Order: sequence, then C-alpha cells, then structure tokens
Amino acid sequence: MNIKALTLGLAVATAATFTFAKPVAYTIDPTHTATVFSWNHFGFSTPSGNFSDITGTINVDNEKPANSSVEVSIPLSSVNTNVSALDKEFQEEAWFNAAQYPNITFKSTKVETKDKKHFKISGNLTVKGVTKPVVLDATLNKQGAHPMTKAQSIGFNATTSFSRSAFGIANYVPNVGDKITVNITTEASVKQ
Repeated sequence: MNIKALTLGLAVATAATFTFAKPVAYTIDPTHTATVFSWNHFGFSTPSGNFSDITGTINVDNEKPANSSVEVSIPLSSVNTNVSALDKEFQEEAWFNAAQYPNITFKSTKVETKDKKHFKISGNLTVKGVTKPVVLDATLNKQGAHPMTKAQSIGFNATTSFSRSAFGIANYVPNVGDKITVNITTEASVKQ
C-alpha cells in the first residue's frame, strides 16, 4: 500500500467518524432533579410546589448543539406543595385530572445556543392532554466524569413560564395567578 492510499484511507475513516458521531444520551437522575413551580396567591404571597421522580433523556451533541434534544416525563403523583390537601386537590379532575393524565411531558423541538453554555430549548409541553409550545432558558452547569460514580454526567438549570389556563387549568384565575413560573435543576449521566 502506498502512502497516498494510506493517507486517503485515514482521511475517509476520520471523516466517517465525525459524520456518524451521534449525540450522547444522558439519563436523568430523579434523585438530583427537581421542578419547582410558583404562582401568585391573591397578591399576598408566591407559593411554590415541586415535582419529583422525574425521568427522561438529555441527548447532547457538543459539536452541533442543534442536534441535541430533551425528553422528560413528570408524574403528577409526585407533586408536593407542603399542603397535603392541595396536593390531593391537584390530582382531581378539576385540576390536573391525574387519573386520566398521570404525567406531564416535555419534548424538545429545537435547541439553540450562541456560546454552548446558555441554551434556548423550544419544545412541546403536555399537561392534562393539552400540548402547547414553551421555551426553556437553560444554563449548562457542568459536564464531565462524576466524582462519585465516574460516569460521564451533565447538569443544567433552566427556567420557563406559561399560562396554566392555556392547559385547561383556570381555577380561581385571576385571583390566583394564571402565570406559572418554573425553575428546573437536573443531573443526568450516561448509563454504565
């Protein structure tokens, strides 16, 4: 084999490696993921609640962030407002109707970034069987080997807001705020 053929072969192999590189799939760690939501209560206070037991996958393409994606499922049974009566009420048909729609889901449709640290993640949020577009403003906290598990890991914080009435949950609006503000923190790791 001459040097020209060897060089061409290496170039083709290298190009193939980059061409077929896929995003890395990180599995969300429910024990280090929380979705805290808050609302205005008659103008007197801003209560908050939290969802836990969140599952999903964050696919990350460091070279081409636009190829990245997020898919998340949030069980309504995990809601915690620190008011047990309200947690129970949220499960009922007039609110989230958890018996028929047990999960809130988010599936990204577009990922944008200018600096590979701050991202706009557009996607479809489904609540109570209604799907609406929302945008997450996300910040990459860290990416690398986790010091405890040694697994490749990633962590983000994100925020978004939307009108709950758009999802058919308009109880007590406008006295109890229509706008819901959401703060998310998550860690995710590559399965070993």
